[in-house]
Amino acid sequence: MALSATTTLPHAVDSVAAVFANEDFQRHTSEYVGGTLESFAVAGDIAGAFSTTSVRTLPTTRLPEIARKFVGEKLTVTQVENWDAPSADGSRQSNITLKISGAPLDVTAVQRLVAENGSTRIELEGNVTSSVPFLGGKIAEAAEPMVTKALNIQSQQAQAWLESH
Repeated sequence: MALSATTTLPHAVDSVAAVFANEDFQRHTSEYVGGTLESFAVAGDIAGAFSTTSVRTLPTTRLPEIARKFVGEKLTVTQVENWDAPSADGSRQSNITLKISGAPLDVTAVQRLVAENGSTRIELEGNVTSSVPFLGGKIAEAAEPMVTKALNIQSQQAQAWLESH
């Protein structure tokens, strides 16, 4: 299933990228959805190419009942973002992978931070797939709206974070 979302924040790309690489912000977004940030690491200097790895524990209360039977009360999600160095205009791109412990889902996405007159347009495109024979398409289809919402929360919360910090 395809993921696609776009939003614009009235802040410069470097500020938005710095928020996405901030452990306190990542903790905030995890707690915002009722989860816990178990660990967070940044490799490299955020002024250039860098990567982040977040491990979160999230409740499954919003999943369909049938899904909760398979995965239990909570999920452990590992999110890795590999960020390119800024382009000449300051725009950036990250390749995102999500691994969900105990769930047969793979999520890959590309997130672009596009510089636009002092603002940042955040573009997210990706795919949710499942390796389960015969049911994989239905599993991915059911998961796609929740994955899209989870990835969008980061962008939405970045706006509030930048305005309050």
